[in-house]
Amino acid sequence: ITAPWWQFIEEQGNTEDASETDLAKHEEEDFVEMKEQMYQDKLASLKRQLQQLQEGTLQEYQKRMKKLDQQYKERIRNAELFLQLETDQVEKNYVKEKKAAAKEFEDKKIELKENLIAELEEKKKMIENEKLTMELTGDSMEVKPIMTRKLRRRPNDPVPIPDKRRKPLNYLLTDEQIMEDLRTLNKVMLFPEEARALSSPSSPEHLPATPAESPAQRFEARIEDGKLYYDKRWYHKSQAIYLESKENTKISCVISSVGANEIWVRKTSDSTKMRIYLGQLQRGVFVIRRRSAA
Repeated sequence: ITAPWWQFIEEQGNTEDASETDLAKHEEEDFVEMKEQMYQDKLASLKRQLQQLQEGTLQEYQKRMKKLDQQYKERIRNAELFLQLETDQVEKNYVKEKKAAAKEFEDKKIELKENLIAELEEKKKMIENEKLTMELTGDSMEVKPIMTRKLRRRPNDPVPIPDKRRKPLNYLLTDEQIMEDLRTLNKVMLFPEEARALSSPSSPEHLPATPAESPAQRFEARIEDGKLYYDKRWYHKSQAIYLESKENTKISCVISSVGANEIWVRKTSDSTKMRIYLGQLQRGVFVIRRRSAA
């Protein structure tokens, strides 16, 4: 007996539904299997890259390491160049400072020697001038005897005999003659070429001056508070002056010191010093004029 047609259609529909269900299930299994395969592939790739990284054969690692190595070498090269540059600069500065120190040492040594020589020469000239002045003025350079304690004389002791070895010196020169001798000495120091003529015993400079030869004009000269008052003007130490004498000589000098009764002047030509007494200024033996320091 043949089944009804609707039954056949129903069975056909059930068969199609079952096929579609199986197909969907099969596709789902294939997708899951594919995802699993992709996961396994990625995992295997990562494991392989990790192994290569540990072995140092990974391409990306080698590429980055090469870049880092280049940066490292460049930095080291720059540091070495900077070190060489700084070393050269320090070496140059060292050589320069060493030469400067040696030159300064030599200059200071020469300067010290010259200053000491000049100082000793000046002291020598001052001592020589003091000696000549003392010989003319009669000042004694002997050391005064030391004061000793005198004991009371006993009644039976003999009367002490006075010491006759030291006799007082009697000077027969007058004040005018002494001043003339001082003037002669100063002329000798100012003009050495005239020393022979001035030192001659027959020279009229050594003859006693008569009242007619004495200068009629007298100048006011005194010293107060370390300054010289002369001819209505004040003069002080280190002041530039002109020194004029009776022979109409004019010398450029500088006042080096002001004493109690005299002044010391230094000639600008040869730096020699000479002493001028107030009496010489008052009697017009020497005349002082101001001059510009320049």
